[in-house]
Amino acid sequence: MDSVAAFEHHLSSPQGQGRIPAGAFTGTAGGGGCCDTVTLHLATDGATVTDAGFEASGCGAATAAASAAVTLVRGATLLDAARFGAREIASELGGLSPGKLHAAEVAADALARGLGAAAHKRGAQEAPSADAPERTLVAMSGGVDSAVAALECARAGLETVAVTLELWADAEGDAERSCCSASAVAQARALAHRLGMPHFTLDLRPEFRAGVVEPFIAAHAAGETPNPCVRCNGNVRLDAMLELARRLGCATLATGHYARVQDGLLRAAADPAKDQTYMLAALAPASLERMRFPLGELTKPQVRALAAHAGLAVAHRRESQDLCFLAGTDRRRFLARHGGLTPTPGPVIDAGGTRLGTHDGHELLTVGQRRGLAVAAGEPLYVLRKDAGSASVVVGPRSALATERVRVRAARLHRPGACVDRIKLRYRSPALAGRVAGSPPAGRHRTLVLELDEPVAGAAPGQLACLMAGELVVGWGTIG
Repeated sequence: MDSVAAFEHHLSSPQGQGRIPAGAFTGTAGGGGCCDTVTLHLATDGATVTDAGFEASGCGAATAAASAAVTLVRGATLLDAARFGAREIASELGGLSPGKLHAAEVAADALARGLGAAAHKRGAQEAPSADAPERTLVAMSGGVDSAVAALECARAGLETVAVTLELWADAEGDAERSCCSASAVAQARALAHRLGMPHFTLDLRPEFRAGVVEPFIAAHAAGETPNPCVRCNGNVRLDAMLELARRLGCATLATGHYARVQDGLLRAAADPAKDQTYMLAALAPASLERMRFPLGELTKPQVRALAAHAGLAVAHRRESQDLCFLAGTDRRRFLARHGGLTPTPGPVIDAGGTRLGTHDGHELLTVGQRRGLAVAAGEPLYVLRKDAGSASVVVGPRSALATERVRVRAARLHRPGACVDRIKLRYRSPALAGRVAGSPPAGRHRTLVLELDEPVAGAAPGQLACLMAGELVVGWGTIG
């Protein structure tokens, strides 16, 4: 069938149009600035797409592309169906002109979301046979780190399946700078398909809002400085991907984090400049048992070189320094738009209670901060503490920040407290020599007191305290 005939066949006799199989999982894409919208309905027995149907609106190419997607996936295994993207849909149509290729991309987005929902809620792919390679799920964000993690898994002889999480959507955000937007998901899927890997999209936007964004807003309202990445890794992202790995018959989950595992515990990465164990500290040991960190022994330049050697366009992609859901916006506007939290002015006072000025909102300040106070004084002033109830901010000289004791709450020790010899209080700060007071046993503790060998300039309530024995993470708690 030539290209014109193939397109006309799907346009005049669309496969599955208007069909919604019983128990189907649904994926929708398009809309917004584009007039094309495709909704695909996929039925599965857990391992195979048993039936499929669609609805489409917009130009005729959207209908043809949706029909082509239905034709491709009917009877395919979940893993094989997850290999189909815009290129395969366009090929089924005999090729598409640049003006019509967008329809294939919309259909591919809808297919990926439907497959992700099916795998997440129903997938029960059989594990590889005894003589087949071990199967692993790799988390792909579309950046160089996750791409090289996937490469390293494939080169190790593993059957590699990719997944990308869609966590946040904000019309005011910058999709190109966010690792979890719909745009980032599409880039990651294209990269996975280029590497010959099946790719699933997992839509966790409701879970992310409930488990990360709402606590982030609440912590600001309470006068704390939250660390949403720790909550995301420990309670939302990795748990969901580990469950998906189980459903897809994957023995392990690999990520692009710079970290290592030793004796069932996190171990600092070989590259101290990129070490990310702080952000992973809240992971349970049972989760670590099923995880791989292919970049743990590599440096960032080595990772970029591997990507460049493989001809990956992401080899020199700029890293984002923003929280994913703040990309393209600012904290004040985000808190107002998504939490109804409007920072209000309050008094800036010294340790003796003398009013020195007015701040623009305690929610926008953190302990140890100097800039943004707008208070004239004979010496630099820093935020010493905040009182959300009175909206007051207490300031003083840097020396007043010094403390050798830090209290943490909701703590967890994987090893007895006596083995702790280093404490990390911020992601980008070095670990400090110290110990846990009283040498508590392993387990959960409502509160712990940390004693530092040398004073630290402030410990911000809401941040994580990472408790270490040498390079091993043996516990954690929340400062407060």
